[in-house]
Amino acid sequence: MNVKTTYTFIHEIGQRANQEDSVYPDSGVASVPELYLVCDGMGGHEGGEIASAAVCRGISSYIASNQSPVFTTDSFREALSAGYDLLDSVDNGADQKMGTTLTFARFHQGGCLVAHIGDSKIYHVRPSQRRILYVSRDHSLVNDLILLGELTPEEAKSYPGKNVITRAMMPNTERRDKAEIREISDVLPGDYFFLCSDGIMENHSDQDILDLCCLGVSDLEKMEALRDHTSSNKDNHTAMLIKVLSI
Repeated sequence: MNVKTTYTFIHEIGQRANQEDSVYPDSGVASVPELYLVCDGMGGHEGGEIASAAVCRGISSYIASNQSPVFTTDSFREALSAGYDLLDSVDNGADQKMGTTLTFARFHQGGCLVAHIGDSKIYHVRPSQRRILYVSRDHSLVNDLILLGELTPEEAKSYPGKNVITRAMMPNTERRDKAEIREISDVLPGDYFFLCSDGIMENHSDQDILDLCCLGVSDLEKMEALRDHTSSNKDNHTAMLIKVLSI
């Protein structure tokens, strides 16, 4: 199985002063076909954008130099380590430490390997069955409290600590947070993978993402509809819609 894909994305600043999200590929021809990343930076002006860009660049550059027909969990961990190494090298030493979330998808002969750190999300949607096959689990305080039964999903929406994440890529730490990895072999033509920063989820639910992927319009029109629906969002918001063309 040799998966071929196409993609489109939106990359919006929201009501923030600067754009801290980064994506790969961001335009044109990518040096690594079938590799996709969305990172949501944190750490204030010239902190978050540096962190997210460094991780995208570090991971993609490593994979570009070490390409193989099959991409394994070990391959990902080596690429992630390269992303951390570059992040360490750009550390500005500010009191408010920079950092970034990560969502990652790499299509290869075995299907697709996805991974994430933090609260940016990954969806695998099959419109032919109108269902979500996979959605990533946020590494966040509210999600942990929901799993413990301390909060309901409805209560979590207004919880004061709803923006606290429990994993992130940060430079020069004693322990590097690990990614949650999933290998997906059940991939069919017509499937969608949707990667997004948490800004998209300000006013969207899992059902909304499913409905978006199932719209009977072109992918460009789907993303234009998403752009319209998120035009009033406060946070930076980035989304990448990836369609599987063939296997």
